Amino acid sequence: MDIARVIVDVPTSQTNRTFDYKIPPHLEGVVDTGMRVIVPFGPRKIMGFVIGITDESKHDRLKAIGDVMDLTPVLTGELLELGRWIADTTLCLHISALQAMLPQVLKAKYEKEIHIIGDREQLPDRIQLVSNGRGYFPFDDVTEAGIPYSVVQKAMKEGTIELRYKVKGKETLKKIPYIAPAVPVDTLYEEYEGLSKQAKKQRLITSYFIEYPTEIEEKKLLEELNTTKASLKPLIDKGTLSRVYKEVYRSPYEEDAFERTEPLTLTEEQKDAITPIWRSVTEKRHETFLLHGVTGSGKTEVYLQSIQQVIEEGREAIVLVPEIALTPQTVERFKSRFGSNVAVLHSALSKGEKFDEWRKVQRKEVQVVVGARSAIFAPFQNLGIIIIDEEHETSYKQEDHPRYHARDVAIYRGEQHDCPIVLGSATPTLETYARAKKGVYTLLSMTKRMNEASMPEVERIDMREELHAGNRSMFSRSLFDKIQERMAKGEQTVLFLNRRGYSTFVMCRDCGHVSECPHCDIALTYHRKNDRLKCHYCSYEEAMPTVCPSCESDTIRYFGTGTQKIEESLQQLLPEARIIRMDVDTTRQKGAHERLLTKFGNKEADILLGTQMIAKGLDFGNVTLVGVLAADSLLHLPDFRSSEKTFQLLTQVSGRAGRDKLPGEVVVQSYTPEHYSIEMASQYDYESFYLKEMKMRKLGQYPPYYFLTLVTVSHPNQLYAMDVIRKVVTFLQEQLSEETVILGPTPSPLARIKDRYRHQCMIKYRNEPNLTKVMKRLFQLYEDEIQNKDLQLTIDFQPYHMM
Repeated sequence: MDIARVIVDVPTSQTNRTFDYKIPPHLEGVVDTGMRVIVPFGPRKIMGFVIGITDESKHDRLKAIGDVMDLTPVLTGELLELGRWIADTTLCLHISALQAMLPQVLKAKYEKEIHIIGDREQLPDRIQLVSNGRGYFPFDDVTEAGIPYSVVQKAMKEGTIELRYKVKGKETLKKIPYIAPAVPVDTLYEEYEGLSKQAKKQRLITSYFIEYPTEIEEKKLLEELNTTKASLKPLIDKGTLSRVYKEVYRSPYEEDAFERTEPLTLTEEQKDAITPIWRSVTEKRHETFLLHGVTGSGKTEVYLQSIQQVIEEGREAIVLVPEIALTPQTVERFKSRFGSNVAVLHSALSKGEKFDEWRKVQRKEVQVVVGARSAIFAPFQNLGIIIIDEEHETSYKQEDHPRYHARDVAIYRGEQHDCPIVLGSATPTLETYARAKKGVYTLLSMTKRMNEASMPEVERIDMREELHAGNRSMFSRSLFDKIQERMAKGEQTVLFLNRRGYSTFVMCRDCGHVSECPHCDIALTYHRKNDRLKCHYCSYEEAMPTVCPSCESDTIRYFGTGTQKIEESLQQLLPEARIIRMDVDTTRQKGAHERLLTKFGNKEADILLGTQMIAKGLDFGNVTLVGVLAADSLLHLPDFRSSEKTFQLLTQVSGRAGRDKLPGEVVVQSYTPEHYSIEMASQYDYESFYLKEMKMRKLGQYPPYYFLTLVTVSHPNQLYAMDVIRKVVTFLQEQLSEETVILGPTPSPLARIKDRYRHQCMIKYRNEPNLTKVMKRLFQLYEDEIQNKDLQLTIDFQPYHMM
């Protein structure tokens, strides 16, 4: 008797194991590992993943699998193994790790349909009978007719039918109606003769099909004959014509919109960097490379030509780019080189588009995936390379279950597929660079820009001096003059601000009262557009007060600067300037990001003003000036990485200037221009920054010298949360070695979010072999409170957000 080992979709620690189910006779030979099945679990039926098939079980009385949801596995054997590894290393539930690998559509409720995609003549008789001439029909019809699933599976393998999902009545597949003649041409001729002279449009349609007796897209037919659906209806009702729906991929990109590009001639530096990668690909050897290249040094061309090599060997490639840098420009580079051999996965796509792109990978129709973090799970079976661009980006770390880092997953998959991993960055994280220096990773350096362009000159402006000189505006005199110069020459400027909203917070000048969110311990942000205060954590909002709620004075003022405020003062100072603002508010709608960048690329604006999202991946030859406003806003966050993040951001932003023939300039405005991260970023001196920052990390006992684990407890009752975190710290002190440092317990920097109080402790250690075991034990101790008392306990082995 065959038995399936199933992980059930019940996300609790008690069910975090495999359950054995009998495979009933009609599903024998059909159920396979990596498929989703429906199983009885207590009184209900739920979904589960088959992660193994065996012929023995410890239990005597086994329930049987109710049904299969897939007839082809949605997870490969390697991905199932990866799911187990993620669950073990991040302490998440096994089901959460498996769900994380699938597109959203496969997590909903479904109806299944059988679609006929091949020659009807080749169909098995019983399926032909059930289809009854239909192009597709509900899967239930197969079950009701008693057709064995093995027959269906065989027909799928032969390519005559396909199983498709319909989600909650919403189509997951996009279909387009086609019109075709339902009768032979001579019958069409008879029909034409029988139509009255008044039915002009019907006669026109019929005569069209006499001349062209093949199917045509309905929309095209109506346009071509200048008619409407009303004229078609009687011909379809009568059975002269038929309407069939054909599936098309929802492609977010017009494939023929990309002009094909040829590989460029590599510079000496690029050749030196790519040779070891090529060698590793050809020898099918796993190796992790750090490609450390200044902005504009041509890292993308190295990626493209490495992928070319992989494709020629018949293998596959995954390229990860930060979500924020997944601009049309990035996609275009890959689509232009590899055409329709590329699938793109990122959050701006609709659920349906994502599903279609994922299916192209699953059906082996593409060899390259370009996407954000979760694209690391693309179900390729023969990987030849994984590339992570801008590897220093914190968005590669998932911040809720499962808390994986895409870099770790990439290296794990690289080991399984014997293929190289390439981490690329102008400003790698200290941890990555330290590993490359120690020889754990192979360091490849590119120190020159393509076309030998020089890095833009950087001028640091001390805003304290500007204030003393009587300049109260947000723009230093130097930056303002340079913006005017650029406008006069017809060149473009990028202004970068590390904030969003109109003004950071609202304060009373009499009593100092700051408007705060009633559910989170954080100041509300003022949004000018609708004159409201908003919380950026829980979305609470209220009207802007006219008098102080605390002392009733009317001296309420905005403090800090936001993109909206800068846009307004720019318009006042330079009324003739054409400004495009890019921030969370202006890019909410689908496609807004692309529209604004295309507009700027077409020189329809003089100034691009924006937040984080304009710092990366932009490549406009006409940009010769970059201004950084409030460069130190990141430096003062309670985070040991704040200097590193400032250095990275300033280097990235500076790299947006002078990328073509025209030389570029950068102006950095700061109240602490002497800070080493600002000073060294303005000199593009990564090596000196690395040495200086490593000294600071060693002194403070931080990564890469120490490892960190952050334990956070949250609960609606503050005293209860405090009590739990105290007990957690006591438990950890008893269990962990004496060299390990435990900081806390302490309230989190954001001590309350959405009416939940948050307390934390930080574990610093160099070597703690039992840490995972101890943490599992900790979860078991609080299992009951997590289940029944609304306690949340989170453990993060690689914390990037200390807030």
